[in-house]
Amino acid sequence: MGGVVTVSVSEVTVCGIDVSLAVGVKAFIRRSDLARDRADQRPDRFGVGDKVDAQVTSVDKASRKISLSIKAREMAEEKEAVAQFGSSDSGASLGEILGAALKKQRDTEGDAEEEE
Repeated sequence: MGGVVTVSVSEVTVCGIDVSLAVGVKAFIRRSDLARDRADQRPDRFGVGDKVDAQVTSVDKASRKISLSIKAREMAEEKEAVAQFGSSDSGASLGEILGAALKKQRDTEGDAEEEE
């Protein structure tokens, strides 16, 4: 649906976290959308003022509500990494794929610094 935004945690509840996108723009991330892994879907692992990246999953213009999901962002990043650096059929683990992605990024950044 949408892109990734960085939000600030404004309140932690048992059902999820309230976040601020900008001044006057609030959203809520439900407990089930806090992480891909069920063990990490604990609102208490967040604190007021924490910055988190979340994916916009829907925008309801009529009610002026924005739905966000950290889980959707994690899943999209994993899918992109697998598509870019290897397939699950190749036997590569996610750790190996992400390691290759980080190495490629560092190498690219290093080349840019050398050119300057």
